[in-house]
Amino acid sequence: MEKKELWINLREEDLTSETKTLISSLPSDEPYLGLNLCKYQGTWYYYNFLQGILNVQRGLQPQDTDIIIASFPKSGTLWIKALTVALFQRSENPSSGDDHPLLSNNPHDLIPILEMHLVFSTHMPFHTLQEALKYSPCKVVYICRDAKDCMVSRWRFICRCLNKDEDRNILESMFESFCSGVALFGPFWDHILSYWKASLENPKHVLFMKYDEVKTDPHSQLKKLAEFLGCPFSEEEEKNGCVDEILEMCSLSKLRSLEVNMTGESVDGIDNKNHFRKGIVGDWKNYLTPEMGNKMDMIMEEKLKDSGLKF
Repeated sequence: MEKKELWINLREEDLTSETKTLISSLPSDEPYLGLNLCKYQGTWYYYNFLQGILNVQRGLQPQDTDIIIASFPKSGTLWIKALTVALFQRSENPSSGDDHPLLSNNPHDLIPILEMHLVFSTHMPFHTLQEALKYSPCKVVYICRDAKDCMVSRWRFICRCLNKDEDRNILESMFESFCSGVALFGPFWDHILSYWKASLENPKHVLFMKYDEVKTDPHSQLKKLAEFLGCPFSEEEEKNGCVDEILEMCSLSKLRSLEVNMTGESVDGIDNKNHFRKGIVGDWKNYLTPEMGNKMDMIMEEKLKDSGLKF
């Protein structure tokens, strides 16, 4: 399989000589798909991602009003991006309007990835950003998801990008890598714990959200997000159904049905349709064996022990 078949162009030729030297000194692995990972400051990255992360660490100077959407890949990032866009656009572009940006743009294009484009979204763990954010009051919204659903969602995403229909070999390789911690932006448990601890230490700066809670109680979670971002709903807005309108517009079924998301391609070369799947809680049961599910649960229970964080 050629690397160009993947959804991401590794662009290793764009690495600086300094980064290449750094990579040669770092732990490395090739867990699946023939893609090399290197471990930097406790986290696994593709080589070109590391280049972007080094650039961010050296040059990121967030404005006081900036908002960073953070997540482990396939944890509900697109949904939170859509909700955030809709919250801030609601005065200029009501959800019922035909010119709303979400109707003609994929949420990932409206809020690109920090380590790739130096703007408002990231999959980096908090400790990697911590130095750059030390003196900034900008807001960080983190969304996490049950490890099993997260891993299965990423597997299905990769299969769709590779035009492979539920390749069990890839699933089993990803499962073993995920459980060992050797996964892009992993270990998973270290990633979520970095933001969990940051949210406890500075709740006005970091909001920790769970995908499962957004699914089961979207109204209160959206209002919580709006309050954290400094744009709470007024009594009149709530009375007029603004919360319901935003939730409807940003629902996965609505976003999935838009022309831009059925046929378009995002700036990183991924077909927009590949970002959408079921989005349901507990779908992992349709793909992982009970033994695999139990193993992941035991790992997460051990890793999150004494943190106060539970799923």
